[in-house]
Amino acid sequence: MIATPGFPKRNEGRDEAIVAPEIPIVDSHHHIFDRPALRYLFDSYNEDVALGHRIVATVYIETQAMARTTGPEVMRALGEVEFAAGIGAMADSGIYGPCRVGASMVGFADMTLGAGIAPFLDAAMAMAPDRFRGVRQIALAHPDPAVLRFLTHKPPQGLLESAPFHAALTEIGARDLSFDVTVLHTQLPELCAVLKRHESTRFVLDHMGLAIALDRTPDARRAAFEDWRTNMAALARHDNIVCKVGGLGTSYWGFSEYMREAPVSTADLVTAWRPYVETVMELFGAERCLAESNFPNDGRTAGFVPLWNALKTIVRDCSKDEIGALFHGTAIRTYRMTGVDIPDW
Repeated sequence: MIATPGFPKRNEGRDEAIVAPEIPIVDSHHHIFDRPALRYLFDSYNEDVALGHRIVATVYIETQAMARTTGPEVMRALGEVEFAAGIGAMADSGIYGPCRVGASMVGFADMTLGAGIAPFLDAAMAMAPDRFRGVRQIALAHPDPAVLRFLTHKPPQGLLESAPFHAALTEIGARDLSFDVTVLHTQLPELCAVLKRHESTRFVLDHMGLAIALDRTPDARRAAFEDWRTNMAALARHDNIVCKVGGLGTSYWGFSEYMREAPVSTADLVTAWRPYVETVMELFGAERCLAESNFPNDGRTAGFVPLWNALKTIVRDCSKDEIGALFHGTAIRTYRMTGVDIPDW
């Protein structure tokens, strides 16, 4: 087994029974990388898949992994496109199991370059025509630098309001690509303005808008929830965005503060996550929601088995059509996945 330092909860709950093992899952958001202190590679993800959840395909999301170190700056992210395409080809061979890891991918582009990202987009689409489906640049911004202390790559502040960002979005939309948005809940009003300005471009909200509750008092956590819910309701009124359901194991939500020491079970996650998941499902509807593991990052709070168990448990009273949309249908449509067959269930 490949060690994964830095994600202490990743392996917890491996002996738990799999909830609803028949549900086919397209994991709409996970990472694969190799860094000096953190390693999570193709074998690592396949180990987690083998634990029992029926994950049939995945969407590889950028972390600026394997970027080239030479050549024009805008083209260096092609290294990650090559890396992810290689993983997808390995998975497609069937040698490593039935899961089509990296059936679709979202790559990094420096949105501060404006229309200058066009050569990268064209090259990435040519390099991985059946996989490259969108772009992400993390856009987290906050006046308190401590809030952003977990970021590996610090994004430019004020990105969502900048002229180059909007010029880059125009290039993305013109190629029928989507833009994955990773922001904090306090930035959601800014995002609404972006959606209105680019109504023909598809957007995907990562991690449910990341309500900031870390290092907050109980009263401040409740206030953050109400603020988040209000902002998410406004966002959901725009029909050019879908919402990933997950990412709740990231530090910003604050759940890790009281899940740090003891093992975390499915029941613990259901109790903590239910109000957020149910709110998003109500606001967006299942046809605009897609489930994600955000692994290995969410391994700081939850094991792979309990994470999916919790999401399934929270929505178990939904209809079969709603569950199908959440766990695979919306992801296949959003990321225009090709050749992904959903088995009977």
